[in-house]
Amino acid sequence: MSRARHLAVPAAAAAAYLAVAAATPAWRWVLGAVFPEESRLLYPDATPLALVWQHLELVLISSVLSVVVGLALGIFVTRPAGTDFYGVVADLTNLGQTFPPVAVFTLAVPLLGFGLRPTILALALYGVLPVLRNTISGLEGIPADVLESASGLGMRPWQRLARVELPIAVPVIMAGIRVSVIVNVATATIGAIAGAGGFGAPIINGLVNLAPAITLEGAVLAAGLALTLDALLGGVERTIAHRERAAATAR
Repeated sequence: MSRARHLAVPAAAAAAYLAVAAATPAWRWVLGAVFPEESRLLYPDATPLALVWQHLELVLISSVLSVVVGLALGIFVTRPAGTDFYGVVADLTNLGQTFPPVAVFTLAVPLLGFGLRPTILALALYGVLPVLRNTISGLEGIPADVLESASGLGMRPWQRLARVELPIAVPVIMAGIRVSVIVNVATATIGAIAGAGGFGAPIINGLVNLAPAITLEGAVLAAGLALTLDALLGGVERTIAHRERAAATAR
């Protein structure tokens, strides 16, 4: 029951967000009331709901890549064969985090062209660090006696990783994934520079054409999506933590 409660409220919030995004006449009415002098109220090339799907595509694909790379690197550098690469991986990942996404666009567009691909590359690079950092913290934070007990039971290294280390570290890793996804929601708005669409398109369109209602449309949609995904991932995080506490009590 508790697990369902952790996810029920975020799921209801997500449904409410999509319902609001789909209510295009309501958007026109609200923005018209806020900006009565404006004739351009909504982004002309896509409905609010279509913008949500475009932005979700950018965020989900790049976040999956960030999670796969961050998790793989985090596991690798905490194994005996990868400890020598710990410093190199940490330095490269920190460098990727400090490298402005706009600069990645500039370098990637000549190779990958405009559209989704350079945007996803920039977002994926930008989102690796939180996942990597938390994967390392989660795996290194496991008590030594737990690892010794697993080895004492005859588990091979990969069995110990899959059956003991990762399940214990999952709550910490999930916290890193949550940060990475939320950062990507905000950063993906600059994907409009490369023609990737999403919420950056109305924001930039409104700024260029001095249409504040259109800029506000993109900004409100982006903030709403960030809050919705944060609530959903927070629900997943609490569900996993609840499961781990129940398992610990059972032991």
